[in-house]
Amino acid sequence: MSIGHALLGLLEGGPRHGYDLKRAYDERFGHDRPLHYGQVYSTLSRLLKNGLVSEAGVEAGDGPERKRYAITDAGVTDVERWLGTPEKPEPYLQNTLYAKVVLALLSGRSATEVLDAQRSAHLTAMRELTRRKTDGDLADQLICDFALFHLEADLRWLELTAARLDKLAEEVAR
Repeated sequence: MSIGHALLGLLEGGPRHGYDLKRAYDERFGHDRPLHYGQVYSTLSRLLKNGLVSEAGVEAGDGPERKRYAITDAGVTDVERWLGTPEKPEPYLQNTLYAKVVLALLSGRSATEVLDAQRSAHLTAMRELTRRKTDGDLADQLICDFALFHLEADLRWLELTAARLDKLAEEVAR
């Protein structure tokens, strides 16, 4: 996800300072990967330089003063363009797991063990996501569903590959 676009989108609700933007980002999008403060401020600096945000005053606090940032008209236009642009579907044609299966076959190791280990890792991840989904709010449920559907597709591929492993071994041996 574009951190810059996420921060711009958050700024559409009104001016905010970096600390508040980090907190809002982490609350909405950063459950598994919270932003570092350095990312927030370097991104804001770039957005400021590109004219997508402007400084909207300074807040005094217990510590250092906090600059408030506001989205500009150019920033709003940029967010609208980003939201209207579909994400490129990723077909995953160069997959590390596929490479591991082929290399296991080429080296005489067990490709079945590679597939079994991956299946186990996927099932563990799916159990954790299901638990998180059950205990989570709607946002957690939606993001967990997204991940679960992808993991289910991976599992289907693992099963299909396991069923075709003998034929793949023959082709790899040529």
